[in-house]
Amino acid sequence: MSHVPQSVYDLIGGEAPLRALVDVFYSKVADDPVLRPMYPADLAEPNRRLFLFLVQFFGGPSQYSEERGHPRLRMRHFPFPIDQEARDRWLKHMLEALDEAEIGEPARSRMRDYFDRSSAFLINKPD
Repeated sequence: MSHVPQSVYDLIGGEAPLRALVDVFYSKVADDPVLRPMYPADLAEPNRRLFLFLVQFFGGPSQYSEERGHPRLRMRHFPFPIDQEARDRWLKHMLEALDEAEIGEPARSRMRDYFDRSSAFLINKPD
């Protein structure tokens, strides 16, 4: 019998830790002078979309795709000037949120790796 790796969603116990992660992350974005201008005045919808995306990406229900189709991350982020500084600030806030949401191993390492790689992939403006 082969071992099937458990999804991050299952490892962390479902949606609640992802809700905490996203809420903490956006509380940090709200006060960030580089990132805040990239978001609308009301952060509720970006918060909701990131939550649904992370739930789906990490192995939970696929409501994000049902509502928005394929994630197409690079295309969706292209209108925003994402340079190395913006990427680094985004990643810093997300990793701090990961700490504050108290997501444990092995899910933590898998999530950290994804956030590191995906944020680098979204850089679209040279320094």
